[in-house]
Amino acid sequence: MPIRPMLFALTFMGPMLVLGQGDRELVQFSGVVVTGDSLLPVPFTNILVKNTYRGTMSDVYGYFSFVAQEGDTILFSAVGFERSQFVIPLDLDENKYSMIHQMNRDTVLLNTVNVFPWPSKEQFRQAFLDLRLPADDYQLAMKNLSPAEMLQRMENLPPDAYQSFRYQMQLDQTRLYSQGGYPSINLFNPIAWAQFIQAWRNGEYKKK
Repeated sequence: MPIRPMLFALTFMGPMLVLGQGDRELVQFSGVVVTGDSLLPVPFTNILVKNTYRGTMSDVYGYFSFVAQEGDTILFSAVGFERSQFVIPLDLDENKYSMIHQMNRDTVLLNTVNVFPWPSKEQFRQAFLDLRLPADDYQLAMKNLSPAEMLQRMENLPPDAYQSFRYQMQLDQTRLYSQGGYPSINLFNPIAWAQFIQAWRNGEYKKK
């Protein structure tokens, strides 16, 4: 096709195309994206006008709102869901349009991947032969329940509900016992003195 007729056609057809696009009214397009099975919001859904770079993204509640035109084809895409589209109707009564868009879940099957910590079968065989496992379940349980390991775990554990309740009840009893006076001290407690003397005789206060 000669270049001059092409330029002539573009010169006269270009303004008509632009005018045709300008005839479409602007619309405030809003809505909520939800799942098709449970109607739960689909956050961070990509919402674009087809063949353009205009669009938006839904928030954490699946809500979106942006300016589009009548007749625009809106594309919806989200991770884990099938792509879908919606065409804004023409000749709307007002310059806004709202909708609830449902998206169907998409199942993606990934190929099986085998992950090995050893670069070759020979190294795996050698590592397997060098592995020293307990002879039976009893030895394995005794290893996990060693006194030193249990003591270390117990020291790092926070108090449970029973211990917290018991400690609070002891505080309440002490507070009620000394109500109206000063809290008592163990300096004049004969039982405490007896326990102290017995511990001293047992050598519990000797320097190690």
